[in-house]
Amino acid sequence: MSICLRYADNRDEAAEILNDGFMKIFTNIRQFDLSKPLKPWLRKVMVNTSINHYKQKQRDLQSEEMENAKHEQEAESIISGISYQEIIGMLHKLPPAYRTVFNLYVIEGYRHEEIAKMLGITVGTSKSNLFKAKESLRKILNDFFESDYVEKK
Repeated sequence: MSICLRYADNRDEAAEILNDGFMKIFTNIRQFDLSKPLKPWLRKVMVNTSINHYKQKQRDLQSEEMENAKHEQEAESIISGISYQEIIGMLHKLPPAYRTVFNLYVIEGYRHEEIAKMLGITVGTSKSNLFKAKESLRKILNDFFESDYVEKK
């Protein structure tokens, strides 16, 4: 519990993390090497569970903020006259590999090492896809503003 309390905002959240950790321990007890001490393994499971809980909480907060922004901004423009739907449309113009890495890195806040592990690619590929996604978005934005400018003339 003391490990979970260090990562949680309150005791109830720590108890939830502790329960999740024990579920993982009981589910994976067969994987434990009996020749090694139990306490460090338990500690590692609890720390990793706490970190996973934190990451999930951050993703939930970001999703909630994005959802709130979507509802608040549906009628209004977001950035320089670009609506939320237009931004989503621009993101959907990216190839799936670029869009996935862009979302994970820019929106979700993952590091390239984490993205590479999640997607089964190299760190270099993750960095390359992010670079190419940004370049593609720049071109898409330029085209958007040029066509918008030409239409208003």
